Amino acid sequence: MSEALAIEAVDLRKRFEATDALRGLNLRVPQGSIFGFLGRNGAGKTTTIKLLLGMARPTAGQARILGLPADDPASSVQIRKRTGFVDENKALYPYMTVDEIIRFTAAFYPGWRRDLEQRYLQSFGLPRHHPIRGLSLGMRTKLSLLLALCRGVVLLVLDEPTSGLDPAACEEVLRTLVTHVSTEKLTVFFSSHHLADVDQIADHIAIIDAGQAVVAGPLDDLRGRYRRVQLVFNGEAPEINFRAPGVVRVRRQGRVLTALSSAGGDALIEEAMRFGPVSAELLPVTLKEIFLESVATEN
Repeated sequence: MSEALAIEAVDLRKRFEATDALRGLNLRVPQGSIFGFLGRNGAGKTTTIKLLLGMARPTAGQARILGLPADDPASSVQIRKRTGFVDENKALYPYMTVDEIIRFTAAFYPGWRRDLEQRYLQSFGLPRHHPIRGLSLGMRTKLSLLLALCRGVVLLVLDEPTSGLDPAACEEVLRTLVTHVSTEKLTVFFSSHHLADVDQIADHIAIIDAGQAVVAGPLDDLRGRYRRVQLVFNGEAPEINFRAPGVVRVRRQGRVLTALSSAGGDALIEEAMRFGPVSAELLPVTLKEIFLESVATEN
């Protein structure tokens, strides 16, 4: 049986005048997952989100959200009804109070969850009668999440939601997301520059670079597959063109040669031993290391 997908993008492309923002992006976001979407500034993350939410149209390729084509106007409306979106700007009406914006938003959603409203008002410590203009950034983030989660959505799209938050507020937001996914039928698509946040809560990730996904899959599988081989030689480390599968990057520095593999390290270390290193070590790698090596520009 094929995996049920909340988001699927196939060869998605977007061109702005002379710039290719997306160059054949492929994504598969399983239903019920917390999916981390990573990339440097300008990699195409925000463009991708705009295409997924029907805020822009692709130049080529197709995206399907909750089984519906994102570029079809009628389907796009249905997608947005079932999707919550929170970005780093937390665009709220500053002249309203917390209670007023909750009542205003709830009027548009027949499936509004009063139980969740009460839960998050209490757990977030949101002051009902406080003007929004006077809320801290952390409180505005929590209010934005409340407005998104209480709609009864099945997909939550987050674009840098923890940007600018202090560690305590960030931890509370992340804990809320994990708890909500565990108790409700929800998929979270989470774009962030903060690798530690993604590493803490995501079960699937994609790393995008120059408009293409360069790494994607279940995070535990990626941690299991990626290994670093470190070799030390008596003299200058030789230049080795490895033939073992999955070699991502090779670096030489004096007597030390390191190689990153996305296919485990056994075949790589077996090949390396033919060159006579005085020591060879097979090391696990972190998500941060996978990210930095995958988007590195130098040869």
